[in-house]
Amino acid sequence: MRAAVVPSADAGRLELRDVARPEPEPGFVRVKVEACGICHSDSITVHNVWPGIEYPRAPGHEIAGRIDELGDGVTAWQIGDRVGVGWHGGHDGTCDRCRRGDFITCRNLKVPGIAYDGGYANYVVVPAAVLARIPDELTAQEAAPLMCAGITTFNSLRHSEARAGDLVAILGVGGLGHLGVQFAAKLGFRTVAIARGRDKEELARSLGATEYIDSQTEDVGAGLQRMGGAKVVLSTVTAAQAMLPAIAGLGVDGQLLVVGAASEPLPLNTAAMIGTRTSVKAWPSGVAADSEDTLRFSVQTGVRPMIETMPLERAQEAYDRMMSGAARFRMVITPVSP
Repeated sequence: MRAAVVPSADAGRLELRDVARPEPEPGFVRVKVEACGICHSDSITVHNVWPGIEYPRAPGHEIAGRIDELGDGVTAWQIGDRVGVGWHGGHDGTCDRCRRGDFITCRNLKVPGIAYDGGYANYVVVPAAVLARIPDELTAQEAAPLMCAGITTFNSLRHSEARAGDLVAILGVGGLGHLGVQFAAKLGFRTVAIARGRDKEELARSLGATEYIDSQTEDVGAGLQRMGGAKVVLSTVTAAQAMLPAIAGLGVDGQLLVVGAASEPLPLNTAAMIGTRTSVKAWPSGVAADSEDTLRFSVQTGVRPMIETMPLERAQEAYDRMMSGAARFRMVITPVSP
């Protein structure tokens, strides 16, 4: 089969190779990949910033396709079933977090494209326990980004302190943010989109935002306070300095909910936070059941990712376009089986 792999720990790039098609072990399945979204977290593998990655390694944890082969002992799935795989690609089942059933925080979490080869390939082998069923109403290209960007924004919002009618702001209208705006609006929140410049205002409003704040020309905190203060600010950006002004816009018991990873520390004025009981919380992705909830909710409410597609042979180009911020708003590679 063909795969776009990072050839070595210091390569910093993808290389298209012919590799052996993997066979599923007991309890595993082989998935014929129809689409794989490119996530900013794929840079973990490309630039070797996660301990213990073995190379060569094919990245990719936004996988959508069909089961091609069943390993021994797999009874809940059939060949041909449409399935997706996200950030949660396996857990040890024995650590303290797994014993409490919280598999996404497993001490030895297995992430596709990091712990084992991911979806930048014609085929991928994954544990049967991590599969999510894809509804017929979604194409593979639509479903793939929902397996990470979708579940992360939807799952974090539905587990937040916000309730229908509350003011919720989405910080950033990009790969995560354009989905966050849609989910927030469909969940019944008074949705505010925050982005740099006015060029995304029309789009944000078309996605469901009732208010828009241009962070380049407006005071984000003051703007949110004029609206009554945000119950939740969902931060999808990857810069700590962009998050800071939004904290001032939180209402009493408001929460900055972080789903976009920033490499630099986030300085906090804890004295100001005490008076309003505000807090900062981060949220990871979710497990297969959460992915299925995300997919069903998207079908029910019409939420869809905005995507650009490229064939597997152009994986490096697609990756570069995603990392540069030029994509509107998720890149999806479409492997073609040999």
